[in-house]
Amino acid sequence: MKYLQYLTLIFVFAITGCSNDENDITEIDNPELVTVAFFDALYNKKDIKMAASVCSPQLSRILLHYKSPKAVGRHLFNLSYDEVTIRPDDSGVKVREQFKDAAVITVYFDGKYHGEIIKDVKRVSLVQIDDKWVIDKILKDPF
Repeated sequence: MKYLQYLTLIFVFAITGCSNDENDITEIDNPELVTVAFFDALYNKKDIKMAASVCSPQLSRILLHYKSPKAVGRHLFNLSYDEVTIRPDDSGVKVREQFKDAAVITVYFDGKYHGEIIKDVKRVSLVQIDDKWVIDKILKDPF
C-alpha cells in the first residue's frame, strides 16, 4: 500500500515537473496529493501563485497578500526551510478523514533551515469545489 502511494506521488510530480503550465496542480483529484503539491510549490518550487491556485478564494487572497513564499511560510505556518521533504500521514490509522466533499489531511515535514534539521507536522482542511479539491483552512497544530 505504501509503495503504491509513493509511486503515485512520484508519478504526479513527474507529470507536473515536465509541463510548462503553472496550474497543473489544480488537476490533481486526490486531497493528499493536492496538499503535498501545495506545500511543495510553497517550499521547494518557491511559487506562491502555484500554491494559491489550489486554495479557496479566501486563503488564496491571504497567501498572495504576503507576496513571497518565504513570508507565507514564516507568518502562516511558522515554518522556514531551505529544502524540505513533504509526505502525507501514512500511519494506517486514519490517513485521512474524508467525507463526500471535505477532508482533513496531516502532512509531515523533514527539512533543513540554515543547516539545522527541522521536523514538523501540519494539518489542513480541504473542500471540494466544482469537483476539485482546494485547501480551505490551516488547522491548529495537532500537538
